[in-house]
Amino acid sequence: MENYQYETSPRKLDPDYNKSNKRSKTKTKNKKLKVVKELPRQEVKLSKSQKKTQMKLIAAAIVALGVLLAISYQNSQISVKFSEIQSQKQELAALQKENEQTEVNIENSLNFSNIEQEAKNRLGMSKLTNKQTVYVTLPKKDYIESASEKVKINEEDKKNWFEKIIDAILNRN
Repeated sequence: MENYQYETSPRKLDPDYNKSNKRSKTKTKNKKLKVVKELPRQEVKLSKSQKKTQMKLIAAAIVALGVLLAISYQNSQISVKFSEIQSQKQELAALQKENEQTEVNIENSLNFSNIEQEAKNRLGMSKLTNKQTVYVTLPKKDYIESASEKVKINEEDKKNWFEKIIDAILNRN
């Protein structure tokens, strides 16, 4: 009576279902699962047009990557040059400040009384008196010689190097 069904539609049985296998199912659950080795995949054959489009996409991706790398490299070089410029501007500002300070120091030391004091104390100098003045009279003759008297034009000086070589060859014969 186990097989009797009260329903109007018949029950579908699993294809692996056996009455005697009820116990074996519980045993298989406890057993370790076997690892199925992966079967080699079937190679999918692509048409020539599909291969061309794939190659175009790959080439476009490589070109885009190259462009991005070039832009990135250029931006890094710009950053390096910008930092160099900034450091040199700071160095220039420091040198200009030092230069201005030195100019102020020089202007302060160029006071006439300071110079006179240094000349007297350090160098032992004194002011010029009227007795030390010596007047010199020079004759009013002009010592400048005119260029037309002394200029002698040498024909050898006017020749260029090529003409000098030709003359040397012809004069030997």
